[in-house]
Amino acid sequence: MARPVIALLTDFGTRDHYAGAMRGVALGICPEATLVDITHDVAPQDVLGGALELAAAFKYFPAGTVFLVVVDPGVGSARHGIAADAGGYKFVAPDNGVLTCVFKEAPPRRVVELTERRYARPTVSRTFEGRDRFAPAAAWLAKGVDLTALGRPLTTWQMLDVREPVVGDDRVMGEVLRVDRFGNLVTNIDRRTFERFAGQAAIEIAAAGHPVATLVATYAEAEAGTVCALFGSGDQLEIAVPGGSAAERLQLARGARVTISRRT
Repeated sequence: MARPVIALLTDFGTRDHYAGAMRGVALGICPEATLVDITHDVAPQDVLGGALELAAAFKYFPAGTVFLVVVDPGVGSARHGIAADAGGYKFVAPDNGVLTCVFKEAPPRRVVELTERRYARPTVSRTFEGRDRFAPAAAWLAKGVDLTALGRPLTTWQMLDVREPVVGDDRVMGEVLRVDRFGNLVTNIDRRTFERFAGQAAIEIAAAGHPVATLVATYAEAEAGTVCALFGSGDQLEIAVPGGSAAERLQLARGARVTISRRT
């Protein structure tokens, strides 16, 4: 029988003990689990950033993986903790929208509020529910406890407003959703939307008014230092500068407008 997998995603970084403490709690409950770190470098309190990173990674894990997701600016508040079954995986997270992008791709079959105290640590810190509530719940799920044992079922949960590209007669209007560590500007324009609009026509791409020189298949196809566009590993349009940072070159960040228009 395969060992259960718990995948962690947080904004804790690795300098402090926080991620390690959660790993320790999980192993104390389910010592047979394999723990995998997706990332702990989500920008502090950036719920949308966490949602995007999770959506980019989850589908590449084995079926049955439990995702322990803690990007939680509302820790200690009245917001719920939840567990969900979606897409053949299980998720434990605060109910603040961090599961939005997963739920859009794989609508949840079941969602429960984490109310059953036996599946939390005896004392729950109001400033570290990741350690005391979420990590135990994830570990119990990995150990085989049914999702419904963790608490009462929910029919509503928080969802973020993640904008979709707007397709008009003569242009597609999108925006930068995230900036990766290489400075690539990853947009909300997916390959299918792009190809349906462009067809066989010549197109022009601009990022906040800055013209993008060329559309390429790989970074290496563009001359070093050139502002180019390509579809990255997630099939989203990216603005990039091979050998440099598009974010720094263009002084752009999340929310910057990206437009595609047919050349006249």
